[in-house]
Amino acid sequence: MLGIYIHIPFCKRKCAYCDFCSTSRYDDAMMDRYVQALVAQFGDFFIKGGRYEADTVYFGGGTPSVLGAKRIAHILKELQRRVSLKHPEITVEVNPESCDKKLFQKLRAAGVNRISMGVQSANDEQLKALGRLHTFAQAAEAAKLCKQYCTDNLSLDLMYGLPGQDMDDVRSSAEALCALEPAHVSCYALKLEEGTPLARQNPELPDDDTQADMYLCLVDMLEKAGYKQYEISNFARDGRISRHNSKYWNLDETIGFGCAAHSFYGGKRFSFTGDIASYIDGALGKKPIVEQADELSFGNRNGEYVMLKLRTAEGIDESAFFRRFHVDFASYSSRLEKYIRGGYVVHEHGVWRLTPKGFLVSNTIIGDALEGACPHE
Repeated sequence: MLGIYIHIPFCKRKCAYCDFCSTSRYDDAMMDRYVQALVAQFGDFFIKGGRYEADTVYFGGGTPSVLGAKRIAHILKELQRRVSLKHPEITVEVNPESCDKKLFQKLRAAGVNRISMGVQSANDEQLKALGRLHTFAQAAEAAKLCKQYCTDNLSLDLMYGLPGQDMDDVRSSAEALCALEPAHVSCYALKLEEGTPLARQNPELPDDDTQADMYLCLVDMLEKAGYKQYEISNFARDGRISRHNSKYWNLDETIGFGCAAHSFYGGKRFSFTGDIASYIDGALGKKPIVEQADELSFGNRNGEYVMLKLRTAEGIDESAFFRRFHVDFASYSSRLEKYIRGGYVVHEHGVWRLTPKGFLVSNTIIGDALEGACPHE
């Protein structure tokens, strides 16, 4: 089963910390041409008469909700003409200021059954500093409308490590977010990406130790509120994990459409141009729009699987690893063993996994494991 990602690069205003492929300079004509380009790309990729099956579709951005429910419904209809969607999870990212009752009703009618909403903080001053257009009251109202008129499979984003943020702020935001009773919560540390307005301001952020305490506090609070951690940054109630994002962590095949979209399909990784105008012109003019394409060798595939799966709370089962790659896990486990005593790694019943403490230094641990392993072709 494929996972399909569709990138929508339009935002009412670009947030101060964002370096994603998006723009606030657009009009209806540009959005219509972009939708035409997406549909043309569907036709180019999915051969007529081919038997393609997918079980997840994810609209990311940007802010897909600014595209409007009518265009999103049209994209899904055109996709279903070429791909069989099997009990799909269909997710649309939204921001609170672009949501209303009518949008959610139309998204539900189009088949959307999961919403991911960028809330980020319950503190309005922090939201303003991030360049967000909504208040927390607007976010709370949007969450209520979503559950009433679209779906209760609602995911909310929360950021920590914000300028001027302390532990009390983190606890307050987490409590306020949990009170909205989402099915899923994603927690991300703020990163000052080069070239963004926030990076140019160079604000003072909480130090590394404080950010680590914030993260562990969130893990603890969310667990007590009934959210099970299943990946470094992601927590879900009642098994409501993101099926689409889980495909990335399991190294399953995914195809991305739209500017700057990335894919892993047929053993290859490839991505499309991040220039919106070039993407539209290329897709509609049948011109090459691939920016980068790499063959992922079988040996590199097992290393990438290790890198991705160690991000999950599930971890890596040695037996399952061998069945998939026909490679013994010993070259990796020998490097992971030394982290057990410090409480960073757990090894139980043939499964290796990082603890919440280990997630804090996951880059170091995973890098060490990969460095010690020899690639196998």
